[in-house]
Amino acid sequence: MNINETKIKVRYAETDQMGVVHHSRYYPWFEVGRTELFASGGKTYGDMEKEGVMMPLVETRCRYIIPARYEDELIIKTKVASLSGVKIEFEYDVIRQNDGTLLAKGYTLMAFTDLKFKPVNLKKQNPAFWDYIVDLKEKTQE
Repeated sequence: MNINETKIKVRYAETDQMGVVHHSRYYPWFEVGRTELFASGGKTYGDMEKEGVMMPLVETRCRYIIPARYEDELIIKTKVASLSGVKIEFEYDVIRQNDGTLLAKGYTLMAFTDLKFKPVNLKKQNPAFWDYIVDLKEKTQE
């Protein structure tokens, strides 16, 4: 596996009067891609939370290149860009499936915390999940 790919079809409710996807819709797509990437190895966010670790969002951005439009079939490519004991960075490419055009590029930075949002070092607190995420990072490098 290289970069995880999640397919999405643009719904009418995600567009404005011009049929262009509203800028706010890209962030839920990033979440879908991130969730699918995480699950691709057999574990979920829920599994991690049951073990007392959360990943709150610290920073996000999106560079819009070409608008996505109603009924476009999209591929959200997601990868682990960097990883440390206390944080993880994901990168996303939003691509129109039928012609391979790059529509947007995104980024999210997430921290590892306990259930009370106190920062933790995942490598020390939960070595098994740390190893799982390291494996995801290795699998998503091009």
